Amino acid sequence: MTQFLHTMVRITEPVRSQAFYEALGFTYAGDFDIVRDGEVEATNYFFSLGDQEYVLELTYNHDGRVYDLGTGYGHIAVGVDDLDATLDRLREQGIEPEREPYSVRDGGSRLTFVRDPDEYRIELIERGS
Repeated sequence: MTQFLHTMVRITEPVRSQAFYEALGFTYAGDFDIVRDGEVEATNYFFSLGDQEYVLELTYNHDGRVYDLGTGYGHIAVGVDDLDATLDRLREQGIEPEREPYSVRDGGSRLTFVRDPDEYRIELIERGS
């Protein structure tokens, strides 16, 4: 049986990234260091979502390197119960949507995009009643 486990993205500011994903509704599930030759090389931060455990891995490399997003990355989509409340929590951190929430078709779900602290695009789709 095949099972989806998690998505990993590299981050540059663990505290800001944790606050961002927790504001989206993710639950911090723990972290562990990757040690090579006695030195901490990286730290992996894991997050759960609802009853899905460890669906997101944020990796911080301690050597100060930076990353290009590249042209192949699109976005991560996250369903939220209340899009306006989610955006309010993100605005408290200074994070604004790319544009105000909208629907792509009549009667469709409201959605918008935000960027995490490392500029990854995150699609927020309102899934409430």
